[in-house]
Amino acid sequence: MSIIKELNEEMQKIVAKAGYEIENLVLQPSGRRDLGQFQLNDAMTLAKTYHKAPRMIAEDIVKVLEEDGRFTNLNIAGPGFINITLKDEYLGKLLTEIYLDKSKNIDKREKRKIILDYGGANVAKALHVGHLRSANIGEALKRLAILLGYDVVGDAHLGDYGRPLGLVVLEIKKRFPDLAYFDESYQGDYHDVNLPVTNEDLEEIYPYASNKSKEDEAYLEEAREITFKIQNHERGYYDIWKKVVEISKNDIKKVYDELNVNFELWLGESDAAEYLDELDEIYKNSNVLTESEGAEIIEVKEESDNSPMPPLLYRRSNGTVSYETTDLATILQRRKEENPDEIWYCVDARQSLHFDQVFRAARKVKLVEDRVGLEHIGFGTMNGKDGKPFKTRDGGVMSLKALIEQVENETRKRINPETVDEEHKEEVAKTVAIAALKYADLLPFRGTDYIFDPEKFADLEGKTGPYLLYSTIRMKSLLTKGQNLELGKITKFKTETERDIALTILRLPIVLNKALDSRSLNDITEYIYKLTSLYNKFYSENKILIEEDKELQTSWLTLTKIVYDINMLLLNTLAIKVPEKM
Repeated sequence: MSIIKELNEEMQKIVAKAGYEIENLVLQPSGRRDLGQFQLNDAMTLAKTYHKAPRMIAEDIVKVLEEDGRFTNLNIAGPGFINITLKDEYLGKLLTEIYLDKSKNIDKREKRKIILDYGGANVAKALHVGHLRSANIGEALKRLAILLGYDVVGDAHLGDYGRPLGLVVLEIKKRFPDLAYFDESYQGDYHDVNLPVTNEDLEEIYPYASNKSKEDEAYLEEAREITFKIQNHERGYYDIWKKVVEISKNDIKKVYDELNVNFELWLGESDAAEYLDELDEIYKNSNVLTESEGAEIIEVKEESDNSPMPPLLYRRSNGTVSYETTDLATILQRRKEENPDEIWYCVDARQSLHFDQVFRAARKVKLVEDRVGLEHIGFGTMNGKDGKPFKTRDGGVMSLKALIEQVENETRKRINPETVDEEHKEEVAKTVAIAALKYADLLPFRGTDYIFDPEKFADLEGKTGPYLLYSTIRMKSLLTKGQNLELGKITKFKTETERDIALTILRLPIVLNKALDSRSLNDITEYIYKLTSLYNKFYSENKILIEEDKELQTSWLTLTKIVYDINMLLLNTLAIKVPEKM
């Protein structure tokens, strides 16, 4: 249990000692620090229960607080708001407990198993800027949920089973018609058959084939036929498809590795294919499939709907399964293989209709038990300075690799040549660039669109990833220089800045739980910036290593270590790496 939670329980006991019972008492940070550090606002609620003036109740509680040696500056504002300040000795004791045991600043939750679907990269297509948000938000949410006690399994859920792959294989066939994959008489093993296509080729082939299919109906129809053959594991076509997936997946992994994004499962839509027959049986037995113009659909509209809700397309008229159907098969697969308590989908907010349809269709036949939560965690878009989705100079969709390179060019300019040698400059520039991208991406509430400015977010000043890295590295440097000095207890405070830091530290568990409840990291990004800024103010005001008052110096060094540990914990939660120097 966290210190702040224990403090709330202590306060609840004090209120009970004063003669009043209240559940879930929570001390609120005071908006008037001259009046107190915390405010207890429950007198008004208690007045309704005990039919007594709230100020009289507040006076009764203050009398008990005054008998306790841990509090000072006790006063009542307005009709009954109790202002409370912790004595320095008590505040120092609480922080010392956190220094000795980091778990005293985290509130664990009851264990639940979560499948978190947050990749969604399409095989044979270049990762673009849109994939950044799902990867960043998903990875950070996974780490946060694990930190707070959940068992979380991240799944890349690659798009590898739809028409895009049919288009790619078709175009490869057009360019290399003599490949053994397309020779019906070939009886050998395809494992050793060379595919003269690189990932760079695939990234060119898909947009070409996609554009051609929009202009040439015969080409599109041939791609549909090949998609059908792939989905039905037809020899040759299925084998070349597996090779394409392997080539593309290796490159996708490299980009995700750069972003410090790690999946426990590297499954795709195709991995749920073995459950399609069982899925068919479930839906047919439930009599929810309806024929419509040769296709099969599922009506998901409910009486309470105030807006149109189109039916879910289950199977197309040409026999191929839809994206919605593979998502339903994946839910069935996850139930059978992982048995989760919840399944979260960290996907663009513009996919909300898709998930409404899928979740309703899943509930309609009890594909998962009622206890299993299905949740779409939507997010907004990353936009350029013009307020429109990030584009290349020629107006095309910017690849994620190109965006990383652009930010890296900015961070490289800010690397200090006196602290980072030429040999490590590129590595540090890359690390700082990823931090700049990640922090900027996680800074706003996930549901909002935001403008990304490479120059602004690569800056060492302001609310940026590089600022946090630089500050954290400086804390580590201070602790290294003072490694022979004593630390371990906080017994003394000199300024209000130190007290502000201490109170901010105590709020960490509240911030972490709020972030998980909202499924957004903005509370954490704001918190770490506030804590770091307060520490930098404290650092500039005091000469820690040459302070003559040894008790004060020990308190300062211990405070520094706590802030450093929190920064490292939160940066790791955000999946941001910290270089040794920058």
